[in-house]
Amino acid sequence: MATTQHWADFQYEIYLNGMTGTVPRLPTDLTRLEELAEHRLGPGPFGYVAGSAGSGSTARANRAALDRWRIVPRMLRDVHERDLSVEVLGRTIPAPLALAPVGVLSIMHPDAEPAAARAAAARGVPYILSSASSTPMEQVAEAMGEGERWFQLYWAKDRDVTESFLNRAEAAGYTALFVTLDTPLLAWRPRDLDQAYLPFLHGVGTANYFSDPAFRAGLAKPVHEDPNAAVMHFVGMFSDPAKTWPDLDFLRERWDGPIVLKGVLHPDDARRAADAGMDGVVVSNHGGRQVAGSVAAADALPQVVEAAGDRLTVLFDSGVRTGDDIVKALALGARAVLLGRPYAYGLGLDGQAGVDHVLRCLLAELDLTLALSGHAGPGSLTADDLLRSPA
Repeated sequence: MATTQHWADFQYEIYLNGMTGTVPRLPTDLTRLEELAEHRLGPGPFGYVAGSAGSGSTARANRAALDRWRIVPRMLRDVHERDLSVEVLGRTIPAPLALAPVGVLSIMHPDAEPAAARAAAARGVPYILSSASSTPMEQVAEAMGEGERWFQLYWAKDRDVTESFLNRAEAAGYTALFVTLDTPLLAWRPRDLDQAYLPFLHGVGTANYFSDPAFRAGLAKPVHEDPNAAVMHFVGMFSDPAKTWPDLDFLRERWDGPIVLKGVLHPDDARRAADAGMDGVVVSNHGGRQVAGSVAAADALPQVVEAAGDRLTVLFDSGVRTGDDIVKALALGARAVLLGRPYAYGLGLDGQAGVDHVLRCLLAELDLTLALSGHAGPGSLTADDLLRSPA
């Protein structure tokens, strides 16, 4: 349930703790987490989270696009009382932020997805569970209690497995479905290739599949008796490059709640999503992990927002690292932002406490950036509050 609060007060908590010699266990500049994680975590797990498609040009473009937009602060506006809450997909959430779906989190920390989900729930932040999680969706739901949870679908070739996933997610209290469209094939990812590291081949990130009755029905032997056969069955169905727009009818007929298409970068695709009865889109290039040389997500955002009009909820991810990144995305028309890699690094460095630290830092910085720019909430932001600097 959303509550009005001043997230910025976290800074005073930090300063007061300093009176007794206590400093934060992790950096409060969240852009430093990646380097710290690289030093503390193994090259395979770290590279899997940090890595990008090709030379990494798309990931760099995501950051450059956000950096090109500069906030123009306004003065002498009453920002004493602030409310960062927004309505997203029919739910009121306390800030325009959700945790993006990140798979195989057990490679970062043994507490994996439940730790991230508990941290999100404690702050009222929605958590989007990946199909490729290390923990079955029911266990993650239990860990969250009443926390807002959404389910991300990697759309399998096997219709029975897909339908089973939808039924399980609904029964476990996931209220919205996020369908990732940009991964019909795994991209060329040199960082993983150089380590020959793909967690799924070791049965990591397959928990939702291995626990699924429809998936298990396709196996000659139980998973524990022939795990390699189970892995290969998973690999054979994980994604389907033959899917097209008419296939969305299958999902719309089987999911009662909101459906959001993740990975939309072209305005025509946003229009097609609306025409297909979808409820939202995520402007995203998968954090640069799928198409090398892709348009930056922040550069694509304004046109998608314009095309969506009032027919779709537009969310944003890819490249978000700081509170001011969120302000920029909101000013460009996003309703809320999804955070990916930084919380995964926080998890890897300090478990649930690390994810909580990332959330509190990001929300405090968002609160302060809004207030210091003359905004008491996200609703007053428009593109006029930004200036685009020369490339």
